[in-house]
Amino acid sequence: MQDAAPDSTPTLFLSDADVAALADWPTAVAAISRAYAAPVSPASVPPRSMARGDGIWLRSLTAVSSSGKHMGCKLIAASPRARRASYLISLFDQDTMALSALIDGNRVTGLRTAATAALAVDLLAPSKPLRVAVIGSGFEARGALDCLLAIRETARVTVFSPTPASRVRFAESFLDVIDIAVAEDAQSAVQDADVVICATRSRDETPVLKGEWLPAGATVVSLGSTLPEQREVDEETLRRAACVVADVADEVAHDTGDGLAATRAGIDLASKIVPLSSLAAGSVKARRESGDIVLYKSVGSALQDVVIAEMLFARAQLTGTGTHLASTIAPVAK
Repeated sequence: MQDAAPDSTPTLFLSDADVAALADWPTAVAAISRAYAAPVSPASVPPRSMARGDGIWLRSLTAVSSSGKHMGCKLIAASPRARRASYLISLFDQDTMALSALIDGNRVTGLRTAATAALAVDLLAPSKPLRVAVIGSGFEARGALDCLLAIRETARVTVFSPTPASRVRFAESFLDVIDIAVAEDAQSAVQDADVVICATRSRDETPVLKGEWLPAGATVVSLGSTLPEQREVDEETLRRAACVVADVADEVAHDTGDGLAATRAGIDLASKIVPLSSLAAGSVKARRESGDIVLYKSVGSALQDVVIAEMLFARAQLTGTGTHLASTIAPVAK
């Protein structure tokens, strides 16, 4: 048996309630912005893996943070048929290999998705009060709009959801922040929009956004279709896009239903896709003309999870939030 390191540090556990108390949108966006503006080595953010069983799956996302402080892993255990999922993030100290923190990743997933989307909008959309359309009324739609409202001025927000009661509840939940108009269909919602946030899918995976509806100069955000069997935006949306900004370029092109459908339709995605890191670093320009349509498509990245987890861990240390575990995983000499 190998000897454990004598200076093992207690592991901090952050519950979902702890995460809610520690997080705020501007800080989350700033953390994501710093991470993507720094050089990102492909080796530090490898492809995710997924183990599948009979109606269940376990996804693993790992990353080494460019901050030099931590590396981490997010595990997602899900049963679509039971409509249940669990999220766990582990953070390891890059110097000591100590298990610094275990974090309930449920809320982290929403934080990083919304913060990264808001960063993309901030980089892509014109510098003016934005006319925003939201297609969807669930968890991701709410987070994306809430985060965007925290960092950008908006002139108007319109929401469409297939269920009338859901879109009304969505609009009413923002009454203290901004008035939201409720649209009767997706096409009228996106009319004249500067930004279109898609965060929903139809039950039969028919795309909920059609490219023919989009006004010139629109910035589209697609958050709801991350697997080969899922659809959210149609082929015409990708055909009209002058640039497709992706958080994980290879996965957007080859592992999403939207990307696969576009390729089958003869669209040269490879010539359109730009990594979000290149956009954040200022090395590429997504829109050459003001009338160009641009699309940000997200599949989620371990880099986002680890960066947000690092931010939460640092805040927890300052505020004394969380629970130190009585036992931990002690690094051993190798």
